[in-house]
Amino acid sequence: MVGAALLSGRAALKLGAGCVHVGLLAEDAPVVDMVQPELMLHRAKDALHLPKPSALAIGCGLGTSITAQKLLHDALKLNAPLVLDADALNLIARHADLQDDLRARKVATVITPHPAEAARLLGMSTVEVQAARTESARQLNEKLHCGIVLKGANSVCVTRDGKTWLNKTGNPGMSAPGMGDVLTGMIAAFIAQGLDADQALLLAVHLHGAAGDALADKGIAVGMTAKEVTDWARRLLNQWLSKS
Repeated sequence: MVGAALLSGRAALKLGAGCVHVGLLAEDAPVVDMVQPELMLHRAKDALHLPKPSALAIGCGLGTSITAQKLLHDALKLNAPLVLDADALNLIARHADLQDDLRARKVATVITPHPAEAARLLGMSTVEVQAARTESARQLNEKLHCGIVLKGANSVCVTRDGKTWLNKTGNPGMSAPGMGDVLTGMIAAFIAQGLDADQALLLAVHLHGAAGDALADKGIAVGMTAKEVTDWARRLLNQWLSKS
């Protein structure tokens, strides 16, 4: 799913990451993003061998092939902050060795599961996760030794030190394709700009929801798109920075 990776890369770029490289696994992947030509597109295996990144996001549109599994294994070994989403989480849920690699990391890691992905990681049902969202997020934090955002209404954030936060921004219009990819890119962007991974997680989750709320306030509650949320997040961030 090339679009997922591009949405994440565009969000990272627009939220201030600077130089953004996007590794694509598809054989017929584009060599340039015609919507955002500032992004530097590579074959996925080549992207992992670029000079050490300030942050690396992996999983958006990745798939669960053997090649994807190898790429994730290599990423977990990198001495760089990671943001893991989507198929990266599905692969970790399936493979105990990847879970061991994640727990062994010395550098910050953030994971961004939706309830079904959290259920796979915890070996329970989605209904059970949703019935105890805060406890499920805390269990993931303890099991995998990383920062967590359990996405959904009132997203639950657990920082690496075990503190729990409940996000109150966001609305039902954000239950659309690509929203999670944008959030992943935003978290990576803030880490790349020097924020601690926990600070980046909390800021990105709050800003992501606030951008969706701003769109809803403008009368775009139905048909809201991930691209629009990216653009509004950039606008809000710049407004907040100018006021501070």
